[in-house]
Amino acid sequence: MKILLLKDVYHLGHAGDIKKVADGYGRNYLIPQGYAVLATAGTMKQAETIRAKAEVVRKQLNNEMSAVAERINNTWITFASKAGETGKLYGSITSQMVAEKLSEKAGIEIDKRMIDIQPIRTLGEHKAHIRLTIDIVPVINVLVHREGETPNVGGSEEAETVVEEAAETETAE
Repeated sequence: MKILLLKDVYHLGHAGDIKKVADGYGRNYLIPQGYAVLATAGTMKQAETIRAKAEVVRKQLNNEMSAVAERINNTWITFASKAGETGKLYGSITSQMVAEKLSEKAGIEIDKRMIDIQPIRTLGEHKAHIRLTIDIVPVINVLVHREGETPNVGGSEEAETVVEEAAETETAE
């Protein structure tokens, strides 16, 4: 099925693009959600105007979100969790938990659907991608350490602040 995108869709394309997608994806998701319309001769003529309008909106949104991206890029978030001897967690660290801590730390609302990460089930350092816009995707570092132990991150200055912040949050809890 050929469709014309009305809005930017992550991993598919920008508004105004004409794409070929599976029938079910187009019929059951993209069209009902208002992300796309069928690509007919009439809608193909509108593609350029849709693309131009979306470009203006995308630039404005990217300008707003670039400041947020700079603030949260390479941020460290720590979680203290119970784990077995092999380093496997009892439970997991979910994108919801990461979103809550990042929102608290950054001072802005981050939705769990904006975070690209599988549930974390092991101790150690993990990377998470935050999809602020289709073009701006900063990366944060998630450190999971055993409860009662101090976090072990390389020897950088950021690592020292992570350890200090982790100690503060553990004493506050």
